Amino acid sequence: MANNENAAAAETRPDPEKDLNSWLPITASRKAKWWYSAFHNVTAMVGAGVLGLPFALSQLGWIPGVLTIVASWLITLYSLWQMVEMHEIVPGKRFDRYSELGEHVFGPKLGYWIVMPQQMMVQVASDIVYMVTGGKSLHKVFELIDPSVFEGARLTYFILIFLAIHLVLSQIPNFNSLKGVSFLAAIMSASYSTLACLTSIIKGNKHRPSSYGVRSHTTVGQFFDSLNGLGTIAFAFAGHSVALEIQATIPSTPEKPSKKPMWWGVLAAYAIVAWCYFSVAISGYWAFGQFVEDDILISLRKPAWLIALANFMVFIHVVGSYQVFAMPVFDLIESNMVKHLHCTPGRTLRIFSRTTYVAFTAFVGICIPFFGGLLGFFGGLVFSSTSYFIPCIMWLIVKKPKRWSFHWIASWISIIVGVVIAILAPIGGMRQIILSSKSYKMFS
Repeated sequence: MANNENAAAAETRPDPEKDLNSWLPITASRKAKWWYSAFHNVTAMVGAGVLGLPFALSQLGWIPGVLTIVASWLITLYSLWQMVEMHEIVPGKRFDRYSELGEHVFGPKLGYWIVMPQQMMVQVASDIVYMVTGGKSLHKVFELIDPSVFEGARLTYFILIFLAIHLVLSQIPNFNSLKGVSFLAAIMSASYSTLACLTSIIKGNKHRPSSYGVRSHTTVGQFFDSLNGLGTIAFAFAGHSVALEIQATIPSTPEKPSKKPMWWGVLAAYAIVAWCYFSVAISGYWAFGQFVEDDILISLRKPAWLIALANFMVFIHVVGSYQVFAMPVFDLIESNMVKHLHCTPGRTLRIFSRTTYVAFTAFVGICIPFFGGLLGFFGGLVFSSTSYFIPCIMWLIVKKPKRWSFHWIASWISIIVGVVIAILAPIGGMRQIILSSKSYKMFS
């Protein structure tokens, strides 16, 4: 009798882990549709990276640059499919976070520390770059509207405006509540990519370069520039770091698993990504050649009203992108503060943790606002691992495909390409940052 009462009590006793998941931003709501996945993925991918693709072509050249973008698109689509499939690879269990899948594949302790630091570096690095991009885009809008007043204005001021917006938006409680912001951001990304493409074509028809070369005229410079170009392209495919978290917002049953609507969303997103990336990269390099800026919209100056509109669209888009990448960080910070510091889940915790994080990314962005170098450095350092080869390594361990089968070959190709980028690209990115820093004054 006593045993029955104890069993009944155990069944009715609240599960702390379940209660916490019902509050944390990733798992609080599971009501997303497949099209939510589409615009979340577009918002996550088509961000600051697309603006730097013409610059990457100017460092790599026509054929190597275009082939690298094509290869990256195919490899990352394949590795993203692997992640979607592995979300529910254990019947009855969902791996809602990248680190949870890592724990399952590599072991509880080792897996967490393999995946979590790299994922968080991707999230934080993206948000730092978006701080810089948002500030630069807003600065450009005002500069084009009234050059006499805003041409000499400090970039720092505009990054602080971007900071103020995110101090408010960061209080959005969970990922699914972000759908409106993310939807608007996805529309903006397709819109400014189209504007950048059309304006580049118009510009190129009037003053197209007579020949196309690479930026540097020395062998050493060309080598380091090509490394930075690889990192810039890798940065453009950063959505994998938040893919499982996006899938976690989709409902799932044994009859209707979440991988089906998630995959439809991924395919729709990658079609939009292909249009944005190839149109901007090819038209931008075609119009300006090796003289294109690290942000294509800086090269495009006329008509002023149209470029101002495009920059404002970029500003709106990176507002959404920042929040998409910040959600897993909020989730990690808040779960650790509750579990290890015994903080009470609630508004006070969210205000403190999220405000601190937003302020930190703004401070770093103000200190090192070197767009091109940041893309190359971070793109190679951690983006290549989370998007190119960690999913493939997990797939090989879990699925154990036969040697020389399609999935075995495809996984190993992705791993080799990703490792090469991870080793080489940060070198080029760091060099770009060092060169840019020579003419930079802090808080200017």
